[in-house]
Amino acid sequence: MIVRLSFIFLLLSMTVDAKTFTYWKVHQMPKSVEKDYYIWRLLSQKNTTKQEARNIITEATSLNKKLKIAYKKKTGLVARLPKVKAGVSRGAVDNSWRARSRANKHFKHGLALLKQGKAKQASGYFDVARRNYKKRYDVDKSIFWLYMSTKNKVYIKALRKSHHVNIYTLIAADTMNARYPKTITESLWRSKTAGFDIQDPIAWAKVKHQMKAGCDLDDLADEHKSQECIGVYTYVKAKASNFTEHYFPMPYRDVMKDMPEERQALIYAIARQESRFVPASVSRSFALGMMQFMPFLIKHIAKEKGEHMDLDQMFDPYKAIEYADFHLDYLTKYLHHPLFIAYAYNGGIGFTRRHIRSKKHFRKGPYEPYMSMENMKNEEAREYGKKVLANYVIYMNKLGVKTRIFPLLKTLASPDKTDKFRK
Repeated sequence: MIVRLSFIFLLLSMTVDAKTFTYWKVHQMPKSVEKDYYIWRLLSQKNTTKQEARNIITEATSLNKKLKIAYKKKTGLVARLPKVKAGVSRGAVDNSWRARSRANKHFKHGLALLKQGKAKQASGYFDVARRNYKKRYDVDKSIFWLYMSTKNKVYIKALRKSHHVNIYTLIAADTMNARYPKTITESLWRSKTAGFDIQDPIAWAKVKHQMKAGCDLDDLADEHKSQECIGVYTYVKAKASNFTEHYFPMPYRDVMKDMPEERQALIYAIARQESRFVPASVSRSFALGMMQFMPFLIKHIAKEKGEHMDLDQMFDPYKAIEYADFHLDYLTKYLHHPLFIAYAYNGGIGFTRRHIRSKKHFRKGPYEPYMSMENMKNEEAREYGKKVLANYVIYMNKLGVKTRIFPLLKTLASPDKTDKFRK
């Protein structure tokens, strides 16, 4: 009898932490992607009525696949948002995509010409791309390829003047045997920010609303200037500088310091790119937490670890680090290079295996490994990998391990040093 009661208690303890939400609780949340996530949670509950589902779906900011499927399953209907009245906009219209689209076309054409051995013609296209891009990262990318197609060091000198931290400015620094761009890692004396729950996505949504409302960003940052809120603080400070100041915080040293430096740098590099260390981050596809795990992966890892975990527990930064460390144990069995690990973290290990096993990629060549890095069809994974790699180099140095980007790039064509998928 005691054994049976213990078993029943175990079952109850495995399910007691599953959260439930009421219509009114979700209804009162401010419109945001974070609210969209909780709308999805509400739609997925068995006790949510069809009428509640029909009412709450109108409050979503946008409809992703998860919301559409959950709504269809609950109501049998196709989810639709209310039509916007004439003269009313859901948000400011950004026409900068037109210039970026033009720049992208010229940049890709430049790469195609380089493959054909037409370097001089390619440089003209890279220059047009440079003049059309607006974001500093994209401009730096174009300048780097101007250098690759002309070998004129004036472009390396131009990259050295860039305020941005990316693989192109790091490469320029290595080419000139110079220091890497300035980064900021602050030690904050205050441990907590009173009245702010770092694990509450709605609290983070309210901070974002304040930023959009045009508040004084430096004052807003100072309100959250604490060790606990270092992600929020550094994000707002970076935004206040229009992202010309580059913050590389190193939080959670109590759990990180016992890991190998390479793993610490990798987790920091990924966390900075995924969420800028904001524990309650939610993406439009409902990737969750500081390490931005998708719900299916959270459930998979929980099962592997023998845990029953509510998705909201991923907003605990320590839990996020624990799960990231577990997932990276799996990825690093097959991948040994931070760039390839980043590809797999973002796009999946199967996608990464297919890309790097192609005989077109990461082999010997005049523009390698850069051409293979630029030719990845999955744009998100392509840019993500490059940014995580730059972060990794910066964090390795901050952890006291002298690291330059050139040696890491040179090993990409050496399968024995980078992965177990190529021979």
